[in-house]
This record gives sequence, C-alpha cells and structure tokens, in this order.
Amino acid sequence: MEYLKELEGKSIHDYYQHIIKKDKMVAPPIWVPGPIIVGAGPSGLAASACLKHKGIPSLILERHHCLASMWQLKTYDRLRLHLPKQFCQLPLMPFPNNFPSYPTKQQFLAYLKAYAENFDIRPLFRRTVLSAEFDTNFGGFWRVKTRFNKGTKKKEDEEEVVEEYSSRWLIVATGENAEEVVPQIEGMGEFEGPILHTSLYKSGSLFSGKNVLVVGCGNSGMEVCLDLSNHNAKPSLVVRDTVHILPQQMLGKSTFGLSMWLLKWFPIHFVDQFLLVMSYLMLGDTSQFGLNRPKLGPLELKNLNGKTPVLDVGTLAQIKSGKIKVCRGIKRLAQHSVEFVDGKVENFDAIIFATGYKSNVPSWLKGSEMFNEKDGLPRKAFPNGWKGENGLYAVGFTKRGLLGASIDAKRIAEDIEHSWKAIEATHHLLDFTTTTPLASS
Repeated sequence: MEYLKELEGKSIHDYYQHIIKKDKMVAPPIWVPGPIIVGAGPSGLAASACLKHKGIPSLILERHHCLASMWQLKTYDRLRLHLPKQFCQLPLMPFPNNFPSYPTKQQFLAYLKAYAENFDIRPLFRRTVLSAEFDTNFGGFWRVKTRFNKGTKKKEDEEEVVEEYSSRWLIVATGENAEEVVPQIEGMGEFEGPILHTSLYKSGSLFSGKNVLVVGCGNSGMEVCLDLSNHNAKPSLVVRDTVHILPQQMLGKSTFGLSMWLLKWFPIHFVDQFLLVMSYLMLGDTSQFGLNRPKLGPLELKNLNGKTPVLDVGTLAQIKSGKIKVCRGIKRLAQHSVEFVDGKVENFDAIIFATGYKSNVPSWLKGSEMFNEKDGLPRKAFPNGWKGENGLYAVGFTKRGLLGASIDAKRIAEDIEHSWKAIEATHHLLDFTTTTPLASS
C-alpha cells in the first residue's frame, strides 16, 4: 500500500514539473501524506496530537523559531492562565497535578513543550506561509507556499528559500491573535514618549515612577495596569466602552467553572443575573469608578459577539484606591500630553496599547469562502466554524480560548479519520488488484 501512496505523490510531483518549467520555480513541492497544519501554538499542537492518536500523521508549519510563539515572545512576565487549568488543558494530556489552579506563563510553556514531546510533534520552524490555495487536479489537493528563513547569525547573511507543500487537507491554526491591532490616533507622530503594544510589554519595572496611559480595558489592559501599579508606576486606563468585571472566584469556585455548571441546569439569562448580583455584592457598583456595565449580561454578550468579561485579579481595588485612574476615550496626542474626548488634558511619559489582536488568514488563504475577509474569522458561527470546503479546517477560532480549540481539534481529527480510512481502503483495494492475478474465464 505504501508504494501506492508514493505513486499518488509522484503523480502530483510529475504534474508540478510542467508548472515548474512554465513558471521557472526553483524546486518541486513536498507531498505530505497527512494534513498540513499552519501554526505551532496550542491549537496546532492539539490538532496534531488528536490526529496522531488516530494514526494519522501531520506536518506543522510555524513562522517563528519556537512553539507557541505568541506565549513565548509576546506576553508579559506576570501572565497566568485566566481560567483554571482543567479548562485549559489540551486533549489527551492533563496538566501535572503539582501545577497550581492558575498556571504561570512559564508553567504553561513547559506543559506545551512536554505535550509536543509526548506526541512526538516536530514542527518545521521559520516557515512563513505566503499562500495556500486549493488545486482541483488529481481529485483536489492544497498547495501551501512558504518562505523558509534559515536564520543565520548575521542578519545580512540570512538566506530565504521558497518551499511548497501539498496535501489533501489543510488545517488553519494561526488563531485569532496572529497580528497586533494598533489604532491610529491623531498626533501619534508628535508624541515624544514610547508608544508600544502589549505584545512588547514585559514588566512594569521599566516604567517605575512614570505616568503611563494604558489604552484598552480587557483582561490584558487591566492586568498591565495592575503590574505597572505594583512597580510604582502611575497608570491610567482608557475605558471607551462598557465592560463587565467579574470576580475571578465566587463561592470558593472559579467564576467560569461555576457558570458552566449553572448553565447545565438554568437558562443563560438566569445565570447572567446570578453573576451580576454576586459581582455587585463582592465588587460593588463599578459604574461609580467609570466602569459601566453593558445592557446584556456577560454570558449573553460573549455568545453574541465573543467579548470576554474581565476577571478581576486585583486591578479594581487599585482603581478604587486611586492608584489607577480611569479616563475617557482619546481625542488626540501632543508631544507630552493626551487630550481626552471629555476635554481633559494630561501629561504622560508612555502609552501602551492593550488593543488586542486579529487574524491574518485572509492575507494568505486564497480562493476560500470559509473565512470572513473583514475579521479573518470563520463565517459560520460556533460551534460550526471548524469545517470548511475541500478538506479545509480551522482550529482555535471560536473565541472560546483553549477549551474551544480542544473541542475543534477533536472534531477535526474525527472528520479527517473518515476520509483517511476511505483512502486507505482504496489503497488496499488497488494493492489487492495489482498483486492478485486474474482468474481465467
């Protein structure tokens, strides 16, 4: 049967020889028997592990030099998982028992490294996907073109090679957080202090004694403000929209875990009202500090547009004490100051944008209707956004974090298993007919 798989790859290889001669490409494509996975973050690792568990090989292409590059390179030092570990573990391998309920960044990275080693997952690093498109020849297959940066020590000597990989299946695992979102504000070019995204922020120790404006009031913005305050900086937080702030723990249990349990028995509206009453009793009226709540409850809002409530880890106490100031939206920047929409003007030494990330899939995935061109997310809403057309899949685009990625990975592996077994059955049949002599009539 193996020689038939080789024959399949060889047929596509021969087909490409014509294209190579026509387009003067440097090298023929590399045939991948199993799925190609783009992205070696938690989502890509989960998909690869679930496939391997079913006996299906895969190949991960990763643009950076390491696993989980987002966690390794673009997160701050004090980061911990915001949800308990049982809701963040990847399929087939739980966190170690000695890990705390909310593992640190370094503990999570150690877990991912152990996960890859356990399932013998070996991504090809420094492969930036330039394009991926479906070719209808030979029953259809995906062509994935990459730029391979060999990563020599001297930047001027870096050698880049264009490679192409082909497979019947393509799994997009680059996630919702592939590229930073930095809003353009009037006067940004005039401001003389540093302006950076949270992807470059590591610790508040660099800003001790400084007036720092943090733009964005999600979990990252809130936690960066807390970190700055703990390092004796003077942070201010820009809050333009309404926001739900919930305690991280309720009644001795994680708020998330308690919510999931209640949803098994009660409608979402009832659970939202319970969360809001408990939050009021535990945190007080947040609106008196400039943190107004949306009209929809936290869970309904999450289901509607994916907006995650903030789980308070101590920031609200600093806001109440005045150590963290809350500001309205920004109107414009000047050399050393910021003018807000309410007319107030204040001086700042630095600005940090906690304005999130976006998907980059539309920039390289060609000819597919699965992803929305505007936001780079699957057009189908959860839980149906994991499967596209022609063997195309998406993992980690549910706006439900690591838990959602794990659910996607299991579904994808089960779906591919059906077509994988069908191909194997065909190969077995061809193997039988080519090795068994026909009976004489």
